[in-house]
Amino acid sequence: MSNIDIGLTGIGVLLLLIALRVPIAISLFAVPLAGIYAMFGWKPALGALKVIPYGFAATWELSSIPMFLLMGYLAYHTGITGGLFEAARVWLSRLPGGLAVASIFGASGFAAVTGSSVATAAAMGRIAVPEMQRVGYDKRLATGTVAAAGTIGALIPPSILLILYGVIAEVPINQLFVAGAGVGLLSAFAYVVLVIGWATFWPHVAPRTTETFTFGERLRVLKKISPVLLLAMMVFGGLFTGLFTPTEAGAVGASFCALIALFQGRLTWARFRVSVTESFTSTAAILFIVIGANLLARFVALSGVDDYISDVIAALGSSTYLFLASVVLIYLVLGMFLEPTGAMIITLPIVLPVASALGVNELWFGIFIAKLLEVGMITPPIGLNVFVLNGIVGKDVTLGDIFRGTGRFVATDMVVLLVMIVFPGIVLFLPQIMQ
Repeated sequence: MSNIDIGLTGIGVLLLLIALRVPIAISLFAVPLAGIYAMFGWKPALGALKVIPYGFAATWELSSIPMFLLMGYLAYHTGITGGLFEAARVWLSRLPGGLAVASIFGASGFAAVTGSSVATAAAMGRIAVPEMQRVGYDKRLATGTVAAAGTIGALIPPSILLILYGVIAEVPINQLFVAGAGVGLLSAFAYVVLVIGWATFWPHVAPRTTETFTFGERLRVLKKISPVLLLAMMVFGGLFTGLFTPTEAGAVGASFCALIALFQGRLTWARFRVSVTESFTSTAAILFIVIGANLLARFVALSGVDDYISDVIAALGSSTYLFLASVVLIYLVLGMFLEPTGAMIITLPIVLPVASALGVNELWFGIFIAKLLEVGMITPPIGLNVFVLNGIVGKDVTLGDIFRGTGRFVATDMVVLLVMIVFPGIVLFLPQIMQ
């Protein structure tokens, strides 16, 4: 077999192992090692295993991951973000579908602290869905909104997906954060337009609330979210102005979040311990997967598969738009079965060289992929946000109800992706200002 044949066979075996539900980290280690052995023998294979894990794990930028994770877990377990939905409800409840709109804005604020789609969907599911059900909202609208709003967590900084992409693709993380924030807000705006239109044309799905609030009450509720706003301003203001690096931003955010929780009397030893434990566990899982992905990238490069695929695409005369359409299809399919980090890590060694060969901006491509991966969080059969939400809202709402609710949001996401393709400047405008 030629090296290219070995490379293509290895990719096929990797997909087969994943389909057989072999853990992604194990698959990512086993296939590249076996492939390098088949091409060059044991010595180069063991050499790769010796050099690559340390060389990648020692990357300075990766140290921001445990810090941002710790910030998110502290905020989640101490409940300092709890007032976000209440503040949004007080200010927005008079709109058509106002409580659903409030859920979207609450999720956006929560995402700015945790950076996690699942955590955002879980938190908003506990807070917002019961409130919407209480006033008679259609369960598909209520749950679909919260599940979709959770996907904003991977776009609005801090985003672990964007950190990993930046390290692998060697794209500045602070520019990815700025671009991700812009697309995250664009997604939130698109969801708001959808919800208002849904509630306007089918008013029975979202009964208008009769609650009224004075201006004083609206101002008072803002005090509840002032710690979160201060945290976001300190972390991201310092990051975007160049006061500190992404790694330092994570450390500052985690420290300041702990101080806020301590000052408010919310930080107990038990909450601190579980936050640290979950941060360590998540960091270890992410690093194992990413190190495996680097082994896969080395294997793909040594086999020549990346150049082979680029040459095939060039020979076929494929346009950039056809390539991007193929990427959309691939990631939508993968998103139905894999969680976002695994899907991105497996495919980047293959699609990134092709994108570069076609002249696709790597910064734009990272945001495009992050957005695509998050769509998979709400698509059947294994939309992770949907399963998490279903476990929270109770037996009166089925998985089918939630998936039917997210259908309109998936269609809206497709429109957002199309806008990103046709008008790439929407993604690149803010990063260009920073330069």
